[in-house]
This record gives sequence, structure tokens and C-alpha cells, in this order.
Amino acid sequence: MRTVNMHEAKTHLSRLVQAAVDGEPFVIARAGKPLVKVTSIEARGGAEGRRTGFMAGEISVPPDFDRMGRREIEALFEGDEVTLRDA
Repeated sequence: MRTVNMHEAKTHLSRLVQAAVDGEPFVIARAGKPLVKVTSIEARGGAEGRRTGFMAGEISVPPDFDRMGRREIEALFEGDEVTLRDA
């Protein structure tokens, strides 16, 4: 990934933004220290895009997931002590 300094980014912002839109993100640095990564909001695919559903069928969520650890969480908010045996 290309790194540009702050002065170059200000001077060539339009060109750099177009490159990011075209799928070439870049990093802006100040005094050699990377500060921000500029990338397109609407990625047009590619290796950096999110792969929705890539783990479909690989994991399972227990039916009581929304109740797991309920007693411990309630105790944290109410200030009570709960041991693992009580849960």
C-alpha cells in the first residue's frame, strides 16, 4: 500500500482519492509516522472487501445464548457477589 506525506496528500488529493475509489487505498503520514488509511467507502470487491457469510455452517449458537451469564451480569450491575456454582 502506498504511503504519502501530508504535503503530497494536500497537493494531489483529487488524484489520490480517485485512486482510492478505483481500489488503491493509501496511507497519509506526517514525519514518516502513518496517521490515516484512505480507502473507498463502497469497495468494488477485491481482497480487502468483507466476505459476508464466509463462515456459514461453520459455527453454531446455543439456544440460550441471550441468557448465558445472566446471573453474573446482573450481579455486576447490582453489586452482589455470585460464585460460579450459583450460575
